[in-house]
Amino acid sequence: MALTIEGPNEGDCKWSLIAAEDRRQFDLKASLTEWLAAHRDETVQLWLREVDEQAHAIAVALGFEPYRDLWQLRCDLPNSPSGLDTRPFSESDIDTFVAVNNRAFHWHPEQSGLTAAAVRRSMSEPWFNADGFRLLHNDEGRLMGFCWTKIHRDTDPNLGEIYVIAVDPDFHGQGLGKPMTLAGLEWLAAQGLTDGMLYVESDNHAANATYAAIGFSRHHTDRAYRLKS
Repeated sequence: MALTIEGPNEGDCKWSLIAAEDRRQFDLKASLTEWLAAHRDETVQLWLREVDEQAHAIAVALGFEPYRDLWQLRCDLPNSPSGLDTRPFSESDIDTFVAVNNRAFHWHPEQSGLTAAAVRRSMSEPWFNADGFRLLHNDEGRLMGFCWTKIHRDTDPNLGEIYVIAVDPDFHGQGLGKPMTLAGLEWLAAQGLTDGMLYVESDNHAANATYAAIGFSRHHTDRAYRLKS
């Protein structure tokens, strides 16, 4: 389906519309116009996957304004060794992981406010692999950072994703971001994957500098829009 509709939701936007990557046989303008006519004065967010000039122009003409670019980056595998001694995630790590995640992502629109229940739901998904969820601890046993990976076997090529990665703010400034990323890529390469991938905010300059140093480059941009008030 080229246009996915999610909602009604709680929060800032009641509805979320997602236009898929392949829009060749899809009339984006007509579909959005029809939907907007039936939902006047309702808050809505639009995501254009793999945005292009034509789709962007349609969105703007219909009264949407862009506010967020999410980049998909890719790199070749294998990459450099991480040099870190990480271990797999286990159910006993949930509460500690949630606490570190929420400190690290307090600013993030999706990743902040994570709950143990949400982690358990992810653990029940077919793609979840605890061995690919790498944790780094210090000598006192404190969780310093994590790199949660995800394998996409339904893509061509198959992709190994750095799904969520963070360093506890208490350990910022120690240069852990790059080796933690490499630890995830190391595990993905060991599964036979040759293409690594991750998503990053376009304005997260520190993260993008780290990823560029590793060898990631931009594959495409997903763009989010809101209706002008």
